[in-house]
Amino acid sequence: MVTPKEKEQIETADFGLDQFDKTGLGVLVYVNTDRCCAKELAMWPRQTCPEHRHPTVNGQPGKEETFRCRWGKVFLYVSGAKAAKPHCKPPAGREKTYTVWHEVALGPGDQYTIAPDTLHWFQAGDQGAVVSEFSTNSTDENDIFTDQEIQRLTRVKD
Repeated sequence: MVTPKEKEQIETADFGLDQFDKTGLGVLVYVNTDRCCAKELAMWPRQTCPEHRHPTVNGQPGKEETFRCRWGKVFLYVSGAKAAKPHCKPPAGREKTYTVWHEVALGPGDQYTIAPDTLHWFQAGDQGAVVSEFSTNSTDENDIFTDQEIQRLTRVKD
């Protein structure tokens, strides 16, 4: 259950591309302290979170995160052997900005941990997905995206 106060705090991230249905996700941050972070990620069918990594910041290792699928299906891509037949395709026109193709399929109850500074991206399945993210401190403003047109922080258009 999401409380009324939490509903007001949900971020609609379109990464500055203005194509939320293709590249984006809803983010609800439950807690983000100096030591830990917990978020809920809601994704529409076939919606993609673009390729990025969490670098070292001020001498501190980048974010380590564990994704746990709560509902639907999500396909996570990280470095490693390329999937013979990936279940996902990058959004049209942005294919060159997706470089890692080792596929990890997550259904309800499945989870996967990503080490700091690891390139990754993910896409919801045909029905969408809800994913819980548990991590070390989150500094999303420091994320490095492969696609140079990405803007991580939400900007309100005039």
